[in-house]
Amino acid sequence: MPHVDTHCPYCALQCGMRLAGTEVTPRESPGGLCQKGWTSGELLRSGDRLTTPLVRSGGELRPASWDSALDLVAAKLAALRGSHGADSVAVFGGGGLTNEKAYLLGKFARVALGTSQIDYNGRFCMSSAAAAGIRAFGVDRGLPFPVADLAEANVVLLAGANPAETMPPFMQHLREADLIVVDPRRTPTAEQARLHLAPAPGTDLGLSLGILHAVVAEGYLDKSYVDLRTSGFDEMWRIAAAWWPERAERVTGVAASDQRRAAEMLAGSTNSYVLTARGTEQHATGTATVGGWINLALALGLPGRRGSGFGCLTGQGNGQGGREHGQKADQLPGYRKIDDPAARAHIARIWGVDSLPGPGRSATELLDALGEDLKALLVFGSNPVVSAPRSAHVQDRLHKLDLLVVADFVLSETAAIADVVLPVTQWAEEDGTLTNLEGRILLRRKAVDPPSEVRTDLGVMQGLAVLLGQPFERFPSDVVAVFEELRAASKGGIADYSGISYERLRAGEVLHWPVPSDDHPGTPRMFLDRFAHPDGRARFAAVDHSGPAESPDAEFPLQATTGRVLQHYQSGAQTRRIAELTAVVPEVFVEVHPDTAARSGLSEGDRAVVRSRRGETVAKVRCVPSLRPDLVFLPFHFPGEARANLVTNPALDPVSRMPEFKVCAVSLARAEG
Repeated sequence: MPHVDTHCPYCALQCGMRLAGTEVTPRESPGGLCQKGWTSGELLRSGDRLTTPLVRSGGELRPASWDSALDLVAAKLAALRGSHGADSVAVFGGGGLTNEKAYLLGKFARVALGTSQIDYNGRFCMSSAAAAGIRAFGVDRGLPFPVADLAEANVVLLAGANPAETMPPFMQHLREADLIVVDPRRTPTAEQARLHLAPAPGTDLGLSLGILHAVVAEGYLDKSYVDLRTSGFDEMWRIAAAWWPERAERVTGVAASDQRRAAEMLAGSTNSYVLTARGTEQHATGTATVGGWINLALALGLPGRRGSGFGCLTGQGNGQGGREHGQKADQLPGYRKIDDPAARAHIARIWGVDSLPGPGRSATELLDALGEDLKALLVFGSNPVVSAPRSAHVQDRLHKLDLLVVADFVLSETAAIADVVLPVTQWAEEDGTLTNLEGRILLRRKAVDPPSEVRTDLGVMQGLAVLLGQPFERFPSDVVAVFEELRAASKGGIADYSGISYERLRAGEVLHWPVPSDDHPGTPRMFLDRFAHPDGRARFAAVDHSGPAESPDAEFPLQATTGRVLQHYQSGAQTRRIAELTAVVPEVFVEVHPDTAARSGLSEGDRAVVRSRRGETVAKVRCVPSLRPDLVFLPFHFPGEARANLVTNPALDPVSRMPEFKVCAVSLARAEG
């Protein structure tokens, strides 16, 4: 059978795979694929596949024609916009959408709907790292160097990252490195570490300050680098000088000797890296916390030096490209700021319009306004009923809408409560580009035909735009035509794709943005000569530790954290439909220290209620002796009463608007029945 070389539908590593029909084999060695990648062909054969539009009638979703479904949606949108204004309609996108979809979705919202109310689920993933990176370096690219560079590393500090479970093939690049893993849990990644630092949840910034203090006090500061390539050290040091390791130990629980050992390991290595991920980012202080780890890297002279550096591990499949081309509330294509008059004029000219709406609400704030100021919501590539913080509240807000439209290829928990569900193509049924965690643009190729009544997301947007009065040609459904427009829109922006073409990608060229011209080779390594601020310098951040948004008390004496497991992905809408994966992890569980479980009258396998100030979830107990006694862990992939996000805290980072997924105060008790 003929085969097609394409890429995995899951994480931002975007491993290469070969599809013969729906049969998957890896095409990259030695990394291979993880269990999710190997089984991804099952998605293409799933019996849960949506194959026709569904419209709610008499309280039930019933099959409908495309014409009737789109006519209904367009008519209701027009009526709501006429009665309540354009900003009564909102759009919610996803970090798994291709670059073309993310681009056209931003255009669709701002031009066809005329609304400022668009954001996406990447606000829940990468926003704090992005904000900290822009503040420090003037640009946000997850890894500003090729991931293969890590193979030459001597020491790598991973803060809040568990790639051994979340992206296992990534670990091939760390085989030769001594790992320092910062994580309150002893994860599979921490098991491979030379040094595991287990801070109390929500104290990562205090730990970064303690290690930084040790770097300076022990004489490891790269003063020539700091003087020549950075600014703001003195302001930062006025805060960090008070964080000697013994003080940091009292706050974090990490021994001062281990903090000094981490400083020594990083400073004594020829090639060192500091990498962050969601564990250190998904906090109400996430931007400041990432800034603390960047400060450590700058003090050691790592960023912008070949063989060393700072980076963050992007999570979703197109988590990088998805935040570059306009589906964020505050952004326009090319990573332009929507409040920049020159950026607005450039994009308005490309789109052929006179003006554009301004910035809108961030994801959590947008979802919270549903049913009040916002009367309608269109969802593409997201499942907020499971993935949003305080998810019972979000589900309640969704029920209060006059119109909820979901485009998806399975009946997700969000689609199940929609008024209209539009069946769209999935990963291997269409061409499209994605940008992986190192800023490399990849071509994901079509390998199989979709069901006959399924349309592409681009086709859905085109159809609705035309019904809303837009010229047909303004919203192309051809993926190459959309990418050509994206190239023009991104030209001159931070994330400049103007020199990238389908021809170059099909020819196998390896292109990392920015690529500002047709003959430009791409930029695999950023910052080697200068950083992206006007003065060419990186900026230290004057940040201080403040702790979680809520603390344990007598009623809620424990802390809960959330995360992923190897077999599942994001809200689980895809992986929970694959038998091989659900056979391994069929239901939600809660990790608990055995002593903590015993104090609550619980044993291995019992069903427990984990309760917070916002709600409760029910999970099967797993006793884990290596876990901190003050901590419980919940995976967030499961629906209904098993949702971890029933308990999570929607407190927001003041800069990134990231919710505090990673720590909240909870109690633990035996479930009744």
